[in-house]
Amino acid sequence: MVKDVLLVALVLACAGFATALSRRHRESSGPGSDAGATVRRRILFPFVGDALSEPVLAATLRLARLEHATLVPAYLAHVPMAMPLDAPIPRQCERAMPLLEAVEQRAARAGVPVDSRIERGRTYRHALRELLEHEHFDRVVVAADTEGGEGFGAADVAWLLEHAEGELLVLRPAHDQQVVVASAA
Repeated sequence: MVKDVLLVALVLACAGFATALSRRHRESSGPGSDAGATVRRRILFPFVGDALSEPVLAATLRLARLEHATLVPAYLAHVPMAMPLDAPIPRQCERAMPLLEAVEQRAARAGVPVDSRIERGRTYRHALRELLEHEHFDRVVVAADTEGGEGFGAADVAWLLEHAEGELLVLRPAHDQQVVVASAA
């Protein structure tokens, strides 16, 4: 009986400690907080398609390294209306994984921590909305649409300006851009 009471007290104490830590973390990462300096910034790098802009990736990695930020590369996956939103999407994963791997390898060489993900949505904008609603990012870096169609168009950038919190950086690579292409495995 005494052991049961001690066990319950220990569990309640642990839960209270976890709640206090969580509250302290939220408060310390708020604007204007000195304690927030120890919280690592997060830079979202969303992308679509089968390739990444090399200059935009290089610039994003330099920025993340200089700011001591975690890079969050996010492949935005389109799920057709005919399929459930949580349906398996193997073709898109086959495209995303080599690109995410390339970003992670480049980030490792640059000394930048990475938190990769694949976000689903009915449209690319829907996937981006889901990501922005559920996570905090200090900055969003996107590649502007180019002739190859591997970036974000003017309408998507305008949408981001209205809906993304924090800073937004849109980079348009030169026409002779190099790309990191997903290899067909």
